[in-house]
Amino acid sequence: MEQWSYPPRFDADYLPPADQRYWFPKRETMPAGEREAAILKRLQEVTRYAWEKSPFYRRKWEEAGFHPEQLKSLEDFESRVPVITKKDLREAQARAPQFGDYLCIPESEVHHIHGTSGTTGRPTAFAIGRGDWDAIANAHARIMWAMGMRPGDTIFIAAIFSLYMGSWGALIGAERLRAKAFPFGAGAPGMTARAAMWLDMVRPSAFYGTPSFALHLAETAIAEGLDPRKFGLKTMFFSGEPGASVPGVRDKIMDAYGAKVMDCGSMAEMSPWMNVAGSAETPGMLLWQDVVYTEVCDAVKFQRVPYGQRGTPVYTHLERTSQPMIRLVSGDLTEWRNDPTPCGRTYPTLPRGIFGRIDDMFTIRGENVYPSEVDAAVNQIKGYGGEHRIVISREGAMDELLIRIEADADTHGRGSDGTTDLRNQAAHHLQRMLGLRAKIEICAPGTFPRTDFKARRVVDDREVFREMNARL
Repeated sequence: MEQWSYPPRFDADYLPPADQRYWFPKRETMPAGEREAAILKRLQEVTRYAWEKSPFYRRKWEEAGFHPEQLKSLEDFESRVPVITKKDLREAQARAPQFGDYLCIPESEVHHIHGTSGTTGRPTAFAIGRGDWDAIANAHARIMWAMGMRPGDTIFIAAIFSLYMGSWGALIGAERLRAKAFPFGAGAPGMTARAAMWLDMVRPSAFYGTPSFALHLAETAIAEGLDPRKFGLKTMFFSGEPGASVPGVRDKIMDAYGAKVMDCGSMAEMSPWMNVAGSAETPGMLLWQDVVYTEVCDAVKFQRVPYGQRGTPVYTHLERTSQPMIRLVSGDLTEWRNDPTPCGRTYPTLPRGIFGRIDDMFTIRGENVYPSEVDAAVNQIKGYGGEHRIVISREGAMDELLIRIEADADTHGRGSDGTTDLRNQAAHHLQRMLGLRAKIEICAPGTFPRTDFKARRVVDDREVFREMNARL
């Protein structure tokens, strides 16, 4: 396959012809069986490398009775190689500061340090070698090519430049693509209005951010007297949260900007995180299996589920040497398929993207509900003002679900007639789509703050429930 080696070596000057659909035609369109044979050989190389370089993997594999020489098939990989979790990584870094004993290169070769925020415990440090940084850039450029971006395009990156890997991955992918990178950033007060001004002035062809920020940006632009459709965007690609594969959210972004919308993103630990990403012709997400080998597994035994079923993605790096992740459990939920794709790539797909984290799921009267499903439902309601909150109560004998929904200006301006119509419409639509009843409160436009990063819309708070229930 084109430039297929371990450790990876890429021709830094390589670019396909601009009219070519594929960056690497053979790798992207080869028969699945042929690709799996190549992936098995790569897994043999990766596991031998980790066994030699990493006390973390050697110890874990010895406890499980696995040795790389036992790896003769993909079935062996699934059944013999134990999974690892984020908890394992945090413990390894506590045991062997600062990068853990799964670092497989000398610390002197670390080129970039990123990490998690640490808001829920010990932060995890990502140590990325220079060779890995180049490999990430090449993988992202290749996948961005599949999305329709080309050398010379201007790519507007509206995401926080800090520990967050999303913005950096989009930046180095754009640079490797020989595009004009515009690392605008996000997060500072007043930055959203300035982003709208710059988009109107520069007219970039592509935009990267989170779906929540794109919707917030469109609202802000209109308030500033600007038309987001006149920004000239052709391609918008998103990560960080579910949304770009959620029909109601995706359609609202497409309508606001008149651009193609593509979903991407796995985990920061798995960078190149675009290993799960759609293309210009294929909605949902492709599993770029020759970059990161992905199994969709049962969430208890971590064995692959058949195509057409739901499970949690389990990821393995095929091009990383510094902190290679081998069978890292994502904790997300998705459904995978292996049907022909409109773009002709022969990868499995996630037609509906990633639904969200399994931990984010809540149960109301026996029904499992994901926040992304509520997002999809409310975004399809006429009169919805762009933000909502999901309030859960687990008091008493029955769980209760209360949805606080902003009305748009026109609906709110109609007074009680408008809010009553919206409340009834929302209750009916949510029951039809989710199969459960919810109490609805209609709020004034601008009730909830907008975000330039990942939206947090679920409130599991008994006091909020009591106050809201009393008002209703």
